Order: sequence, then structure tokens, then C-alpha cells
Amino acid sequence: MKFRALNIAKLRRNLLYVLAMGRTFLLLTVMSVVFFILLGVFGIAEKQLNTSPVSSMKGLAASLSSGFFMEMVGMELPHAAPTNETPAISGKHMTNFVFQLLTDVNPSDPKSLVAREVPGLGADSPILLRTGSGNGLAQAPEDYRPGNGAHGSAPDHPEPDEDGQDGTNPGGDGEGGTPENGGASDAQKPEQGADAEEPSIKPGNKNIVMIYHSHPQESYNPVLGTNVDNPSSAEKMKNVSLVGDALAKELEKKGIATLHSYENYADKVSNYNYNYSYKYSRETVKTAMAENGQLKYFIDIHRDSQRHDKTTTTIGGQSYAQVYFIIGHGNENWRLNEAFASSIHERMEKSYPGISRGIWGKTSSQGNGEYNQSLSPNSVLIEIGGIDNTQEELDRTAKVLAGILADLYWESQEAEKAGSLTKDGGKQEAGEAAQTSKKS
Repeated sequence: MKFRALNIAKLRRNLLYVLAMGRTFLLLTVMSVVFFILLGVFGIAEKQLNTSPVSSMKGLAASLSSGFFMEMVGMELPHAAPTNETPAISGKHMTNFVFQLLTDVNPSDPKSLVAREVPGLGADSPILLRTGSGNGLAQAPEDYRPGNGAHGSAPDHPEPDEDGQDGTNPGGDGEGGTPENGGASDAQKPEQGADAEEPSIKPGNKNIVMIYHSHPQESYNPVLGTNVDNPSSAEKMKNVSLVGDALAKELEKKGIATLHSYENYADKVSNYNYNYSYKYSRETVKTAMAENGQLKYFIDIHRDSQRHDKTTTTIGGQSYAQVYFIIGHGNENWRLNEAFASSIHERMEKSYPGISRGIWGKTSSQGNGEYNQSLSPNSVLIEIGGIDNTQEELDRTAKVLAGILADLYWESQEAEKAGSLTKDGGKQEAGEAAQTSKKS
């Protein structure tokens, strides 16, 4: 019988190797588990602390239209491909998308080329939340600060009271202020006379919609008879207030009592500071809310600073001023305001495709970032038209917007009424059941 000697040294080396590998594997396993746990914790923390969309995407995902995805599906399912539409997957669109994703430069916006090098130039770049069919290249809204002077002269105002000296309570009495007793201002009531169009539904006594303007001097070249880059006027019927007036009149025709504030803070507030525009208008809104408990919708109307070809669409042979919806991510509940804006945007897309240029979000680093939207989930800033839109184009869009707001309100009333009847019916059935049980 032969005996084989064991190489203890070799066995020992193999055992140590296995133990070392096992320890390494165990260490990697533990580190992987810890990594994914921390990743999840940081993800939850980011969602809670950061109210804005992921900045690295810059809203690019939202810029992809539904047609883009339908065309991708159509590559595999031919019958699913959209017909009689401009191709969403084109060399131009794909090149723009990839170039902007890689370089953060929008080929359609020359300003973005130097925005990163010039301090403050890119500070107003909003984030696209929902694309609009009227904005195929996903061009962001543009806003310019008004110049030192405004076209025309403002109506005379009494000196601001003591509360208004520092600009903290600009909603006092005077022309352009919040109307007394919760009534709508005269300018937005249907005109009296033979030519006045009678409202189809008589408005109630309580105001439902509030229209106001944080930047009331924004105006339009055709209205002023000028051709400048940033038209402005202190006269309420020659600035953005005329759009609010048209919207208010259309709402009144549809039975929606409307409060329209013409407050011109530059003339009303002592030591006026443009940077505090939303602070001034916030006090106006809060005053109106205190005096009109039934107010449901709050619309801050502005105008965009782009030229006519970028702010106009044609539907059925008629031109309409296009709109931007702006949501402030400085408001922690901005998603509620976005939902309200989306309800308007989606109806526009369905009935008047091309008017909406999308819903855009701004953080506090890109402007005010709040826009008084924390006061109500049904508050939204809407830019209607650009510097070159005519009053006829603005009026058509105001009529479309009024119809959508009226539909939203009356539908909500029907839903509340149905819910109330269901609740009352349930109580009645419960009462009858209780009486039956007592009799038995």
C-alpha cells in the first residue's frame, strides 16, 4: 500500500485564497447594498426637497410630441403611424434635439450660444413641462424688462396712502384698483346700447374669476402704432389690460362674473421697484380674495417679447395670438397649478391646436419663481401674444380662453351638484333604513 503525502502548504494557500475571495465578494455585496440604499434615500430626498423637474433634462423629454412616439411605434406597426401630418422624426428635429442635449445650446435660439458665458443672460431660461402644437421647436418665452419711459400718460391717481408708501399694499382705492364691494369694474361689463351683445347667461352677483396684471405696462406695437422691441404704455386700454378687458367681457357673456384689476403699480406705488412687481400684485390678489370669497380662478395676464412669426398661428383662415403658460416652481405645490394650466392647455390643443406654445416652469433662480400661485391652486400666469400681435388676434384668443374657463367652471359646478345630490341621497337612504329597522 502506497501512501501519498499531503502538501499542507499548498492546501493552506488555496484555503487562504478562497477566504480572501469570499471576503472580497462579501465586501462588494455589502457595498452594493449600501450604495443602492443610499441611492434610494437620496432620490427620495431630492424629490422632497427639489420641487422642479430634473434640471439635467432641461425639459427636453417634454419637448417630444406624442406624434414622435407614434412614429416610433409606427416603425414596427405600420398601421399605427400617423397620416397626413408633418413628420416628427426628421433630420432637423433630431439634429436640434441631440445638439441641445449635448451642448445645452438651442440652435433655434442664438442667445443660448452665449448665455453660459454672459452672467445673467441665461437666468430666465424656463423649463418645458408640456409641449404645445404651436411650438414645434420648443422655443421658450422671452421677457424683457420695460424701459425707463412708457408710451402715453397714465390717468391721474391720488397719492398712495400710508400703507402703500412702501409698496406693500398697492391694492387701495383709485382707478385701476380692486373695485369696491366685490363688483366687477365698469370696463369689463357688457356695453350698454343697441350694439352691445347681450350675455347668453346672466352673471351672478359673486365674482368667480380675477384677472390682473403684474406687469401692466406691457403693450403691443400695433396698438401703439410703433415698431420697437419692447412696447409699453401706462394707458390701460393701450397695454396688456385691453386683453384682460376682452377676456372679462367674454366671461361675463358666458355667465361668469369677473373681477378685473387695472392696477398700475408704477404710478400708484411710491418708490416703485420693478423687481417687486409680484409683491405688489400679491397684495392686490389677497385684498380681492378677502373681499370676494367666491373667487375661484386667478389669471395674471402678460405678453411675450417675441416677434409676430413666433407668437401667431392661423386656424380656419383667421390669425390668433398664441399663449404661454408659466408655472412657478418656487411654490411647493406647483403641481396643482400645473394641473390647472394643463386642463386649459389640453382643451386648447383639442379645439384650437396651435394656440398653445406649451406649459413652462421657472424656478426662483429664473425669475420670481412663485408668481402668486401659492395663493390658489387655480392661479396661473398666461402670456398672450407677442409685441407685434394685433388687437383682433388678441381678442380671438381671449374669446377662446374665456370659453375654456367657462366650461371648466360650469363642469365643476355640475360635479359639485352631482356630488351633493349623491351625498344627500345616501343620507336619505340611511335614514329610511334606520326607520325601517326601528319599526321591525
